[in-house]
Amino acid sequence: RYRGLTQEQVGATVLPLDYEIEYICRGNRWIVGPKVRKCLPNGTWTDLTQRSKCLLLCPRVWTSLENGRVSEWPLGPPVEGTILQYSCLPGFILIGRNSTHCNKLGKWDSLKPVCHCDSIHHPKKLYIGALFPMSGGWPGGQACLPSAQMALDLVNKRTDILPEYELELIHYDSMCDPGEATKLLYDLLYTEPIKMVLMPGCSSVSTLVAEAARMWNLIVLSYGSSSPALSNRQRFPTFFRTHPSATLHNPTRVQLFQKWKWTKIATIQQTTEVFTSTLDDLEARTKEAGIEISVRQSFLTDPAPAVKNLKRQDARIIVGLFYETEARKVFCEVYKEKLYGKKYVWFLIGWYADNWFKIKDPSINCTVEQMTEAVEGHVTTEIVMLNPETVRGASNLTSQEFLNQLMSKLGGKNPEETGGFQEAPLAYDAVWALALALNKTVGPLKAKGRRLEDFNYNNRDITAEIYRALNTSSFEGVSGHVVFDAQGSRMAWTLIEQLQGGSYKKIGYFDSTKGNLSWYGNDKWIGPGPPADQTVVIEVFRFLSQKLFVSVSVFAGLGILLGIVCLTFNIYNSNVRYIQNSQPYLNNMTAVGCMMALAAVFPLGLDGHHIHRKQFPVVCQFRLWLLGLGFSLAYGSMFTKIWWVHTVFTKKDDKKEKRKHLEPWKLYATVGVLLVIDVLSLMIWQIVDPLHITVEKFVREAPKGDLDVLIQPLLEHCSSDKMNTWLGVVYGYKGLLLLLGIFLAYETKSISTEKINDHRAVGMAIYNVSVLCMITAPVTMILSSQQDASFAFASLAIVFSVYITLVVLFVPKMRRLITRGEWQSDTQETMKTQGSSTNNNDEEKSRQLERENKELQKIIQEKEERVSELRNQLNHSTPLLPIPSNNDPKSLIPPPGYPNPASDNHSLPPSFSNSSNLYQPDGKISRNNCHTSRLQLLYK
Repeated sequence: RYRGLTQEQVGATVLPLDYEIEYICRGNRWIVGPKVRKCLPNGTWTDLTQRSKCLLLCPRVWTSLENGRVSEWPLGPPVEGTILQYSCLPGFILIGRNSTHCNKLGKWDSLKPVCHCDSIHHPKKLYIGALFPMSGGWPGGQACLPSAQMALDLVNKRTDILPEYELELIHYDSMCDPGEATKLLYDLLYTEPIKMVLMPGCSSVSTLVAEAARMWNLIVLSYGSSSPALSNRQRFPTFFRTHPSATLHNPTRVQLFQKWKWTKIATIQQTTEVFTSTLDDLEARTKEAGIEISVRQSFLTDPAPAVKNLKRQDARIIVGLFYETEARKVFCEVYKEKLYGKKYVWFLIGWYADNWFKIKDPSINCTVEQMTEAVEGHVTTEIVMLNPETVRGASNLTSQEFLNQLMSKLGGKNPEETGGFQEAPLAYDAVWALALALNKTVGPLKAKGRRLEDFNYNNRDITAEIYRALNTSSFEGVSGHVVFDAQGSRMAWTLIEQLQGGSYKKIGYFDSTKGNLSWYGNDKWIGPGPPADQTVVIEVFRFLSQKLFVSVSVFAGLGILLGIVCLTFNIYNSNVRYIQNSQPYLNNMTAVGCMMALAAVFPLGLDGHHIHRKQFPVVCQFRLWLLGLGFSLAYGSMFTKIWWVHTVFTKKDDKKEKRKHLEPWKLYATVGVLLVIDVLSLMIWQIVDPLHITVEKFVREAPKGDLDVLIQPLLEHCSSDKMNTWLGVVYGYKGLLLLLGIFLAYETKSISTEKINDHRAVGMAIYNVSVLCMITAPVTMILSSQQDASFAFASLAIVFSVYITLVVLFVPKMRRLITRGEWQSDTQETMKTQGSSTNNNDEEKSRQLERENKELQKIIQEKEERVSELRNQLNHSTPLLPIPSNNDPKSLIPPPGYPNPASDNHSLPPSFSNSSNLYQPDGKISRNNCHTSRLQLLYK
């Protein structure tokens, strides 16, 4: 159809825009689909998704029924594929088939039924609207529909179940498509007769039907829906299902986790709604059971990253939720990542084909042998859809008898090629659950003056009674015990299988209704038993080497004995002058401090091998106080000596004279100040931030051998919350004190004093202590993670510094007293002879003569200056000197060292003789000026 287009132009290959074509059927055929198509600007025709067919019409006389009703599907002219459903009005009996189908020849496949007047009482019919997916993604109706019809036939023959009623099934093919199901639901609801119950199949259709059914007060009973989303009473208030929810696997899995003592699992899932909701339910159940899902991975198409993450996070017990095709992809990656074997257990869904891992799949690059190796030992859980026990339930059939009848009804079809064969027992029990529930409502409704045939879409009372009856259903069916939970889902048994040697073996059943686990005990593992749920980490504390501890303790003990000997020696000889001049009380403090420092070695080596963890903080404090106070006493007493030597003997002469008399209390006060500073700092540290035990963790170690364990080394430390701050303060203060001690020791190395006669030895000890402390402190902090090295370095530094200090300070004193025999005190010296007293006072006399020598040297200096002045006067005057009467020339010879007057060629004036009185007339030196006994000292 195009205005102005000739016939020749119509025959062209390219037609213009807006050109229309119309389909016309020959003979008595009827056009189905678009009758007219139009050329569009994009070069296509309208409605290309819909096919246009010329189909034969079946006689329209079959579309009406006297005294009855006819429901037609699909609506429209009765062409090929049209299905008619017949029913008679109340009081009439249908004679003939209740449905007919228009075939390709334009004929109905059965004779038209008739409705005869019912003069005899017949049961009233109750209609059930059903959607059986005969095709589509899950063609479950191929086996479920015959199974439901078997159940209806048996129910209608029973006189003890609904004796006054007959159940009739009105069903359509939903093709497992929600869109198609929407149209069919409309037909079921808006065509006569009224349906009391709806029975959808697959989950997507059940979701649509169950959500809409509450608007018509209809009960929905599904036989093939497993989606966990349907277990929502707020969204689907009238929904029941004999097919258990996919979450029914979860109680079984939790039971197995507890049986094998697993508390940590991992999951990997395909990102679809059914698996996500199943996993959410599993997470809630495991949390309630005290089991942790440590790793949760998901994937859309490629499982490789998810599998790698499982490997990286040390997943051992893994629950996999995915379809069969994705399962092959997952286990190909599992083989590549070596995530299988005796350390791993996989839990899968049991409805895969038995040889699913042997099927060649172009989407994976693993061989059958590799796949078989990767899947060995995995565990599956599968809903039991056929009662494993030989019992006769409500239908008086065993499960095996049911299967035999179903096979005969299917006409010998291969069960593996018949859709829904596994779910057929569920459809059979669904009809029985409905029949028993309706039978249970007859009495309560009769008591209220109601009947089942009074049901309509606005009657909530009858719906409530049916709901109550279904909710309390409990009977034995061919699929097992039929009972519904609070969400309307079937509670059923779960079959547990394990892949052993390439084939599945039953290892147990779990009855979720009673919580009973039936275990065969034939589970088989690659290792010695069920693997651990994670790498077993064995915590092992690192303790100090006992040989090292004993060795250092022996040295420390010997050092304490040496300190006791030195202390005893110093106290016993404290009255000896030589000992007195070394300030024995400070030496006593040094010895006591050294012994305290050595005593700190013993608690320094105590750890969890010797004491309990609760006692560890006490030992930590004991270490700190012993070391702190020992250092303050030992080093503080030596520092005090060197400090006062520097203070006294490096001042100017006038101040030096004033401070030569050293007062002992000032020395003790200096040591006391240092000790008080340490005590206060330690008390503040202990009160504000007390030491406590901390545990350091090291890198986990794998032991030798093929053991599924790791060793976690641990090391105990004494620490506090702000340990570095406190150590910084203490080390800073002590470090400055050590540096100052080194400086003072260097400044006073050449000073000699009798008040502190051992200050040079003290300086050597200070050098020793300072160097060892400055090296040991940072090194022990660096080596804190190596308990043997840290202890050895710190303890040996203490031992060596103490040994050197005691030897340097006390051994020379012992040697002097032993070699010289100076053991007597001052009181004993007075009882000895004068000669012995003289020997003891030689040193004092020597010092006294030295002082007198210096005084005489000053006097000589003054005299020489006077002589120089007089000589200058002689050079400027010429009077003749009187010649003495004594002609002896020796009388004019001056004392040695004085100039010869004869060399001047002048005589001495009288004034020189009188003024100096140095030369007398008799030629002898006056004793008033220079005693002969002192000449030797004067010119020394």
